[in-house]
Amino acid sequence: MNPRALSDKVLEHQRAALIAVDTLRELEIDLNKAVADVYGLSDEVSSEVPVSRISLIRNNAFRYGANKTQEEYARLATADLMRDLISYAVGCMFGRYSLDEMGLILANQGDTLQNYLARMPDPSFLPDRDNVIPVIDGDWFEDDIVARFRQFLRFAFGEQRSEENLRFATEALGVKDLRDYFVKSFYKDHVQRYKKRPIYWLFSSPKGSFNALIYMHRYTPSTVSTVLNEYLREFKAKLEASRQHHERLAAGTGTPRQQASAQKEVDRLRNVLLELDEYEHDVLYPLATRQVQIDLDDGVKANYPKFGAALKKIIGLETSDE
Repeated sequence: MNPRALSDKVLEHQRAALIAVDTLRELEIDLNKAVADVYGLSDEVSSEVPVSRISLIRNNAFRYGANKTQEEYARLATADLMRDLISYAVGCMFGRYSLDEMGLILANQGDTLQNYLARMPDPSFLPDRDNVIPVIDGDWFEDDIVARFRQFLRFAFGEQRSEENLRFATEALGVKDLRDYFVKSFYKDHVQRYKKRPIYWLFSSPKGSFNALIYMHRYTPSTVSTVLNEYLREFKAKLEASRQHHERLAAGTGTPRQQASAQKEVDRLRNVLLELDEYEHDVLYPLATRQVQIDLDDGVKANYPKFGAALKKIIGLETSDE
């Protein structure tokens, strides 16, 4: 694969959008002129069409409103393109989409990785094995959503430009670190994209210290147990090891400043572990034992609430239309 700069692809997209907008605008002007001629109004009615009235989603003036500079339009459009790319990348992570084939791949209830491999035995980018992708503030899992997105960029745009492409995506989203976007904004954007009917569901502890994303079409009654045993408990074990490490540092021979910093981290980790203990005991473990069944034909509105406090709350889910 020839390495490609993400910035070049964005520029190509924006140039193609400008051509499409100009072409449609010219057609609308010609149509207005033809109608005015038919009714003898050529001298009385203007046939001009403002760019902002060309109702294409790729038309920045229509999408973001008139009277902005080209730099502002480019910044807004590039940020939205990166959100679109990330949404598609997450779809590839779960097997909903594929770099090797157009259209939906896994989109039926109960679809598995085996279904994906039966269709594409040698995929460029392999979907997640167990349908659980951690979304956590820190490098606690080798296969978390940030690591998977890095991998996606390498496969989609080439290894040689991967760091450059990662920097471009990060800057386009206006964050210091891409992890900030995934932890703080991705799910909010996803819920908005799907109009409060998300296809990816976020298991999330009360304060958001633990988050794990799943794809509802690949959900099985054992998915909650996977989140609990393979991810939440694994995360807690890693946090406990870190707490003990910092506890030793706080009691060690470092400078007073170093000891104070270590103690502060000990206190923070204790609070996080308390949060996760309560999430496990009160929410996730009881839910895992229930082996919840869902029927996607009933829709997200009916199925999402079955998981109660285990999932990130969606404000307005109950009242919005299906």
